[in-house]
Amino acid sequence: MSKTKKIIIWTLSIALTLFIIMKFAVGSYLKSQTKKYSPEKHITFNQEDLELKVFYNSPRKKERVIFGELVPYNEVWRTGANEASTFTTNKDLTINGKSLPKGTYSLWTIPGEETWQIIFNSKMYDWGIKFIDQTPSREPEYDVVIATVPSSKSLTTMEDFTISFSDTGDDTLMILAWDNVVVPVLLQEK
Repeated sequence: MSKTKKIIIWTLSIALTLFIIMKFAVGSYLKSQTKKYSPEKHITFNQEDLELKVFYNSPRKKERVIFGELVPYNEVWRTGANEASTFTTNKDLTINGKSLPKGTYSLWTIPGEETWQIIFNSKMYDWGIKFIDQTPSREPEYDVVIATVPSSKSLTTMEDFTISFSDTGDDTLMILAWDNVVVPVLLQEK
């Protein structure tokens, strides 16, 4: 091998190594910085033998107009901040008459002024948006259930985006709340 080829290979090897180190170092640093402002939340709900889990990052309102501005109407939202939110069920569920098999899903929404689309997607995504163009990472061909549910206005303002669960007796509600908007999603065991 000629001396020139060795220098080119050596230079490319060093450049590739530096690129990989920078990608992980810078990526890890950026992730750690965003977690300061939108901390991770892990929610588990148990009702008899049903177990539901949600992972999401909780952004703050910080005097911003949330729905219709920061989170546009009629566009896919990663339903939180940072990584794509996830929803896990150990039982088959029915949501608005649609079957959701037990498993883990990425959770997406399309907020509207009066109704929201709640999307359970079978693909897991490292981050909720693409770094290049800042569009949601969701790939619609992996959608398992899309349910349209009503939203309502709250009398109080929620500073932090929150996902919670409530037992209604026979069924369970998953409640998404932020700013002055509350979105209940009825989850029924099959």
